Amino acid sequence: MTFDKEKILQYCNHVSKNTLMQTLGIEYTDAGEDFLVATMPVNPSVHQPMGLLHGGASVALAESVGSAASMLYVNSELSEVRGIEISANHLKAKRDGIVTATARIVHKGRSIHLWEIRITDEKNALISLCKLTNMILPKRKSGDK
Repeated sequence: MTFDKEKILQYCNHVSKNTLMQTLGIEYTDAGEDFLVATMPVNPSVHQPMGLLHGGASVALAESVGSAASMLYVNSELSEVRGIEISANHLKAKRDGIVTATARIVHKGRSIHLWEIRITDEKNALISLCKLTNMILPKRKSGDK
């Protein structure tokens, strides 16, 4: 399969419609053979009560970009991706602007993918550092439970 950055970004943004990613304003903006990048606006819709970026919104961004990145490595007709563990260290507060999440593969096995996701601000300061483990499963047939 040849790498087509524009097709990948178009696909990721298309499948995000009417999902949490659209609700949070997540947009996929860059891709490479070993990474995927998405942005999210920081505004009151992703704040916690003290007016800061909610850690849960950061984790949702991280899991979204890391899971989408795993899809780049699997045949979607045969396999499904499931996030099975995520951890996050929130290192810096953010009140407004844009955050950018970059997922880079750490381990690409047949059944497990491990991603490091760095969430940064406009000045490239590290906001959160996340680790996501995805399980790669055989795709279920229609009617399977």
